[in-house]
Amino acid sequence: MFEKQIGIDLGTVNILVYVRGQGIVIQEPSMVAISVKDDKIVAVGSEAQVMLGRVPEAIEVARPLREGVIADYWVTEAMLGFYVEQIVGRIRFVSPELMVSTPVGVTSVERRAVEDAAKKAAGKNAFTIEEPLAAAIGAGMPIDTPTGNMVVNIGGGTSEAAVVAMNGIVTSNSVRVGGLRLDSEIATYVRRKYNLIIGEQTAERVKIELGSAIPSDEDLSLEVKGRDQIAGLPRTIKLATQEVTEALSEPLSVIVGMVKSVLEKTPPELSSDIIDRGMILTGGGALLRGIDKLLTHETGVPCYVADNPLACVALGAGEALKIREALARARSYD
Repeated sequence: MFEKQIGIDLGTVNILVYVRGQGIVIQEPSMVAISVKDDKIVAVGSEAQVMLGRVPEAIEVARPLREGVIADYWVTEAMLGFYVEQIVGRIRFVSPELMVSTPVGVTSVERRAVEDAAKKAAGKNAFTIEEPLAAAIGAGMPIDTPTGNMVVNIGGGTSEAAVVAMNGIVTSNSVRVGGLRLDSEIATYVRRKYNLIIGEQTAERVKIELGSAIPSDEDLSLEVKGRDQIAGLPRTIKLATQEVTEALSEPLSVIVGMVKSVLEKTPPELSSDIIDRGMILTGGGALLRGIDKLLTHETGVPCYVADNPLACVALGAGEALKIREALARARSYD
């Protein structure tokens, strides 16, 4: 009765925590600031993010996950423990139940690492769920029917597409291309064209304010500040929407190719369902202007952005605890 059921979207860029009956209670950057001298955690989440690129060498600001998988086990465990403690407290009479998302393409070793870190943080039962399946549940798709449903989840480190039916994934694919890769492409474009070096946070701001997956009629522009690659001095340039669209074309083509590959592998009976129902877009990448139109144009399948796409995976992970046994029966692993 008093056991909290918690769903966690353990993303490369953001960590979202959903508590059944309460909703999304935590939405923070997946960042940790560590003291290099004694390996102690200095700050977590948004407090660590503001330190990025602004701290002395004695403090390292890092993402404990890379491309959707654990890059630093100890830091990931500490970050999970920090957020679980915020929800259930340090002294627990009843341990919580955790469901943590993992990318669909991870190895059994990578998945086990997430599960072990979650178990140490929760002190009891912890389970994993594939991100596209969690996203489908969070988006309100009827995954327990024999009708095919397709979800495309574009996260910070990975992008995935899956066809879901009868509580399981029928076919899927993933690429390690996501929001961070889009930021990197923008930074690379600015460096090549303008000889200007910009930071990760600046590139992300450009993506949010100017980014578009397709050519836009809006003539938006933004002043971007950075360091001149030749002179080494601060300089300001003006970027236009069309330039950002050009910068994003290559990584977006990789995501489109991944979606097409899933459609090509989908059984004909389910393909007709997907044509009728369309595909649902989730994840932070779904917020990029025109990404739904790009996928519709390239695949011929209607594409729709889910309500609150950023929260779908966390919400679905939490709700999946109710139907955990049904999901386990549809899994290809224990």
